[in-house]
Amino acid sequence: MQTPQPFETAVMFWAGRDPAQTLAELTALGIHSGQLGIPGDLDLSCAPQWRDALRAANFRVFTVFAAYSGESYADIPTVQQTVGFIPRATRDERERRTMAVSDFATTISALGIATHIGFVPESPTDADYLAVRDMVRRICDYAAARQQTFALETGQEPANVLLAFLNDVDRPNLGINFDPANMILYGTGDPIEALGVLATHVISVHCKDGDWPERGRPGALGKETALGAGSVGVGRFLDKLRDIGYKGALSIERESSDPARRMKDIRAAIALLATLKPV
Repeated sequence: MQTPQPFETAVMFWAGRDPAQTLAELTALGIHSGQLGIPGDLDLSCAPQWRDALRAANFRVFTVFAAYSGESYADIPTVQQTVGFIPRATRDERERRTMAVSDFATTISALGIATHIGFVPESPTDADYLAVRDMVRRICDYAAARQQTFALETGQEPANVLLAFLNDVDRPNLGINFDPANMILYGTGDPIEALGVLATHVISVHCKDGDWPERGRPGALGKETALGAGSVGVGRFLDKLRDIGYKGALSIERESSDPARRMKDIRAAIALLATLKPV
């Protein structure tokens, strides 16, 4: 397992297509590391194929992200009902799937796994809170046995709620993949302030941008934008990462239904980070 160089530019990308072709597109951009997303319907028996393709391309994956079948990010109520570990009907299945993703990560020598666990209830006596807390503990222990970290993605709850949950889970390999845009998209708080609150738990970050939800539309999510075109303030974000002593990679995330637009925005994000990050 190889650790990232401080502030190296990386990319969040998804499995599902031919591994060699996917990696060729990224290395053509000058990218040789990143985070690999696993769709909920992906047959995980492809792990050896990914391992071999990564070795051939000299490409490092730091984190393997687990997504789940049936999730939808259409709006906040739909996220609450479908995403992560909160929905009771899919909880057992998603626990098994997350552990299987940990096994996938072992095969490709990734440092850790990550996921969106969904909206954490604020009350520590809530039945769903307790069930998800114990589920996260079991997954942390499973990952720790494989020398992996387990990162929760930010955004779906305020920083103080997530911090209290992390402290309650009380596992040394549990941390955060900090996504500043998600704090804005869900309207849960200023990302720079949140980064200060959660600083000691940050394992990895996404470089993603977006704008706040429109006023007068309860339940609506904000809109993701190209990096530098939204409300995050990329320079301010990088300055704060330096201030908290972050030493990991900067993983560009850009989700778009238009593949050509996505690649164009990733290229622009690489160029933007090159002008902002320390030499």
